[in-house]
Amino acid sequence: MKYRTIGTNPSTRREVSVLALGAMLFGSRTDEETSYAVLDRYVEAGGTFIDTSDNYAFWEDGGQGGQSEELLGRWRRSRGVGDEIVIATKLGARPLAPGTGYVDNAEGLSAKVIRESAERSRDRLGVDRLDVLYAHIEDRDVPLQETVEGFAELVAEGTVGLLGVSNHAIWRVERARALAVKAGLPGYEVLQYAHSHLRPRIDVPEGLFPDGSLGHAGPELLSYLRAEPGLTLVAYSPLLKGAYTRPDVSLPGDFDHPGTPPRLKVLREVARETGATVNQVVLAWQIGAELPILPLVGASSVAQLEESLAAVDLELTPEQRDRLDAAH
Repeated sequence: MKYRTIGTNPSTRREVSVLALGAMLFGSRTDEETSYAVLDRYVEAGGTFIDTSDNYAFWEDGGQGGQSEELLGRWRRSRGVGDEIVIATKLGARPLAPGTGYVDNAEGLSAKVIRESAERSRDRLGVDRLDVLYAHIEDRDVPLQETVEGFAELVAEGTVGLLGVSNHAIWRVERARALAVKAGLPGYEVLQYAHSHLRPRIDVPEGLFPDGSLGHAGPELLSYLRAEPGLTLVAYSPLLKGAYTRPDVSLPGDFDHPGTPPRLKVLREVARETGATVNQVVLAWQIGAELPILPLVGASSVAQLEESLAAVDLELTPEQRDRLDAAH
């Protein structure tokens, strides 16, 4: 395994494995025995960065979520896991009532919600401090100042370490970080957005994003990373839910454009040259990138996890990287 430091403050920064493990479906679609087996193998391989959310996976049973955090709490207790494993969670997108969702009825990012939701997450996970806590989705009904101060209070109290943000317009990320700097408060340092080798159309409206998707790591976010070296991108859905390699899984519709075939062609060429799978080339491309990118992979079996773990040691040549970067 390889490792990278996230965060800049000596009191909250953490060294984490370059491959993060997503626990979204653990405790719901992925049963407890399988979830434990994947988690155990990940830790055995040197993995130290696990990702969840307080709303995972509400859509599986029409509830409000919490199954993933609860399973991770049981797993931690059964294995005697301490703070050597960094667990990141999110708040803001938990439905306020069963049968609703984050588009129409999200908990939001008020100071009250931040405090109460973080406490519930700590209880479910069985931890005194949340290592990384993300603002999961935007809440434009609450002043940014209130959200910034609400997160900062928990850091000051020692119940939260690093702060992160996901699925926000980059201008709002920058505005929130500027408010934090002005007030001398901790701000967002970890950015979690969808990112893979294939590039989606980001002009397609979605339920949360009527002007086009804010959930992908597009040019604005990547250029922001170049300008702010203290930030880290955690890339979710790097393998597009299996669409690169599984014939039964289609690419999402926003990847249906003329730029996709040439990038797929280069991916497959590099996979043949290295003897690796296309999935492994995608992960290795992210891990070894010039920008600080940590791929976040899901796994519903140990075999799937093994494929991703093998990507950590895959070294792409500069020439292969240039081809992968330039394809369009």
